Amino acid sequence: MLQKVSSFIQTRQLCAPDSKILVAVSGGIDSVVLCEVLHQLKYAFAVAHCNFGLRAEDAEADQLFVKKLAKKYDVPFFTENFNTSAFAEQEKLSTQMAARTLRYQWFEQVRQQEGYDYIATAHHSNDLTETMLLHLTKGTGIAGLHGIPAKNGYIIRPLLTVTKDDIYELVTERKLIWREDSSNITTKYQRNKIRHEVIPVLKEINPSLEGTMQHTAERVSHAESIVAAYIENLREQSIKEAENATYISLVPLQNATGLPVVLHELLRPYNFSYSVVLELVDSLEGLSGKQFDSPTHTLAKDRDQLVITPRNLSSFGSILIQEGDTTVEAGNHTFSIKYVDADKYKLNTKPHVAALDAEQLRFPLKLRAWQEGDWFVPLGMNGKKKISDFLIDKKVPANLKGQTLVLVSDQSIAWVVGQRLDNRFKVTDKTERVVEISIGRSS
Repeated sequence: MLQKVSSFIQTRQLCAPDSKILVAVSGGIDSVVLCEVLHQLKYAFAVAHCNFGLRAEDAEADQLFVKKLAKKYDVPFFTENFNTSAFAEQEKLSTQMAARTLRYQWFEQVRQQEGYDYIATAHHSNDLTETMLLHLTKGTGIAGLHGIPAKNGYIIRPLLTVTKDDIYELVTERKLIWREDSSNITTKYQRNKIRHEVIPVLKEINPSLEGTMQHTAERVSHAESIVAAYIENLREQSIKEAENATYISLVPLQNATGLPVVLHELLRPYNFSYSVVLELVDSLEGLSGKQFDSPTHTLAKDRDQLVITPRNLSSFGSILIQEGDTTVEAGNHTFSIKYVDADKYKLNTKPHVAALDAEQLRFPLKLRAWQEGDWFVPLGMNGKKKISDFLIDKKVPANLKGQTLVLVSDQSIAWVVGQRLDNRFKVTDKTERVVEISIGRSS
C-alpha cells in the first residue's frame, strides 16, 4: 500500500517530497491510516482536528484521541471547537454542509497562518464511488461524475488510489487503533445508505466496482477538460470582476449551445445548483430584479447582465467612528479617516472618498446598512430624496442594494457610502476643517 500511495503522489504531482502537509484528522480509521502512511513515507506533516460539538462526550474523546495521535508522531497539533448547530441555523444550511464549510475555512486559515503547503484529507476510492453514485442519484452535471479530485487547489487526497480493504490490511499489519464514529453505521444519512445498502448489490454485478468507477471518473475528467476550454473562452468574453460583485454579460451567451449547462458551469464557482440555473434560464426574458440564492452568493438579473454578490455570512450590525479614530473595520472593508485643515486640503472627488465639513459632523459617527425610510439631500440638490429611490435612479442591482452602507451623523445621513455625499455636509469656502473618509478592501 505504501508503494501504491507513493506512486500516486508522484504521478499525480500532489506534492513535493519536502512539502509541509496539514492533515485533517477526525480520529476515524481513514485519517489514522493517512497519518501512518505519511509518517512511513517521511513527509513533514501536522494534525488538524475539528470538534463540531455534535456528539457530546464522544466528540471530546475524539479530540483527546487525536491529540495523543499527534504526540505519537511528534508532530504539531491544531484543534478548534465549533458551534455547528448554531451556524447551520443562522445560515440555513444542513448540519453536514455547515460542518463542511466550517472545517475547510478553518483548515485553510491554519494552512496560511502556520505556513503549510497543502491540506490532506483521507478520502479513498470507496469514497469516490459513493460520491459518484450519490451525485448520479440526485442529478448532476459533468463535474459531478468525475468524483473526488486527487488535487483541488491546496487540498490533496493521497489515499484516493486505495480501497477500504487496503486500509483494513494496513491497520491489521501495523496494529493501529482508531475511533469509531457510531454515525457511520446508521442509514439515515444518504451516503451511509448508499454505502451499506446500494454498493453491496452493485458489487454482486461488478466485484471490481471501485476500480471501474475510478476509471470512469478519469475518462469523465478528460472530457470535462474539453468542455472547460469552451467554458473558459465564454468566461473571458462574458465575466467582469469588480470590487464587490461579479458581472456576467448575457450577450456572448445568446447563441451558446446548451445554455443551461453553459450557465451552470459559469456559475459553478458561486455554488448555484442546476435546478436554480434552470429557473434562472426560464426567467431571462422577464423583468430585471429577480434574485436567486446559493449557499454562498446571491444573483440578480439586471437588464442584459447577471450580478453576483457574496452573501454576508456574519451579521454586520453598526460600527461607530469616534472623533480621533484613523481606521475602522466594517465587514470586508477598511475605512480610513483623516483630519485636515481646509487651507491645506486638496479636494478628492472619487466616489470611494467622502470629504466632509467637520463643523457639521456630530461624533460618534455611525456606519450601518441603509434602511427603508432613510433619506438624504444628494450633493448638488436642495431637496431630500429617499435612498431607495436614489438607488433605483442609479440602477443599482437588487443584490447590491442590500450591501449599501450609510454614514450617519446624529440622525442625519452624511454619505451614501461609495455613492453620493449629502449636500448639507459638503466642503465649502467657509469650511475650516475637513474630515476625509475613504473606503478600501480589508486584506
